Amino acid sequence: MNTRRQFLRSSTALIALPFLESLGFKAFTAPKTVTPPKRMIFLGFGWGVSNETWFPDVKKTGPDWELSEGLLPLSRHQKDITVIQGCSNKFSNEAHWGSTFWLTGANRYAEPGQSFHNSISADQVAAAHLGADTRFASIQLNTADAEKSGHGPGLSLAWDGRGKPLAGLENPVAAFHRLFSDDTTPLSARQAMLTQKRSVLDAVLEDAKRVQNGLTKTDTDKLDEYFQSVREIEVRLGKDEQWLSVPKVKPPVSEPKPGLVGKEEIKVMYDIIVAALQTDATRVLTYRQPVATLLQSLDLKVAPHDMSHYSPGERMAASQLRDATQSELLAGLIDKLKATEEADGTRLFDNVSLAYGSNIRTIHYLDNCPTLLTGGGANLKLGQHLVLPKDTPLANVWLTALHGIGADAERHGDSTGLVKELIA
Repeated sequence: MNTRRQFLRSSTALIALPFLESLGFKAFTAPKTVTPPKRMIFLGFGWGVSNETWFPDVKKTGPDWELSEGLLPLSRHQKDITVIQGCSNKFSNEAHWGSTFWLTGANRYAEPGQSFHNSISADQVAAAHLGADTRFASIQLNTADAEKSGHGPGLSLAWDGRGKPLAGLENPVAAFHRLFSDDTTPLSARQAMLTQKRSVLDAVLEDAKRVQNGLTKTDTDKLDEYFQSVREIEVRLGKDEQWLSVPKVKPPVSEPKPGLVGKEEIKVMYDIIVAALQTDATRVLTYRQPVATLLQSLDLKVAPHDMSHYSPGERMAASQLRDATQSELLAGLIDKLKATEEADGTRLFDNVSLAYGSNIRTIHYLDNCPTLLTGGGANLKLGQHLVLPKDTPLANVWLTALHGIGADAERHGDSTGLVKELIA
């Protein structure tokens, strides 16, 4: 290309000519619109739902279904949500663990001679497929209220490839700064710290390799798990190195006020989820939501455990208000996903697959896990009510959604196949 711009001169003006091909300039071609990436969101809550008023009528399935009382706040999105009944996790046997097995299927839980350890969660399978090009392969959001909110063991909804818990960010302020605030440590110091971590990791790995010969099968299995842990650390270090000198993007939301709990906490966390996806800081998020502080923010005096073991009266009323409020908050999140425009003119909603639910149906019942899907990212059939055969593995739903985003896993957890009724 000619590096000298051609001009017309007069006694009073200097006017640039257009970029003419005859003068060595190529015609301008508008850049091709980038296809938006797929994303996944998993929103989990403890203590289940109100059995009598959350689930739609099992006699009205398919696209001609009616919203239940607990889902009525979602009426404006009815054509864009699918509610599934009949799913459970085969190995679930802890009545108050509302999210421990929700995304995993826990296919290692029942192995003879093994102490408790989970299996990989669906979000981490998605992160392995979607997370290579983002600063954060996945983000885990949590709440300081997790124990009283009926979630069970874990540090978030996410479990790694070894079935070990991944830590979550416990409040909106921590989430905001993790996503959008740059590290003030000088670049040279951060580079030195990464180099030191690499050196320590290499030394430990070398020592481990020296002892791998002549081990029993049990010890070999333990060492294989250890090597898997090392590989995961290596991946995280590689990600840190990749983004070390890249500033974080400017946030499209303001820094949250400290001390938010309950309903306001969930609303702001939802705003942060949209901001994280909008800026492509990550493409996979989970949020282990509060329930106990949600009740407090609604001026309900019923203890969360007592609310879940409801009977007609104050406890049932509290449970039903909790359901309606959670549906209202979810409807607001869907509003924001639909209102956020992508580079190609589509909506963020069209490129997100969102799952919402719990491992517990109600009280101590672990069958018929409440399950709601929305968003166009996994190309699933929305706007319907599905009643699947009793005890269909919930992992079948996750496997179907994972295939929808292009992660062609052979199985997930205790899955037995895809849910054909969900495939568009």
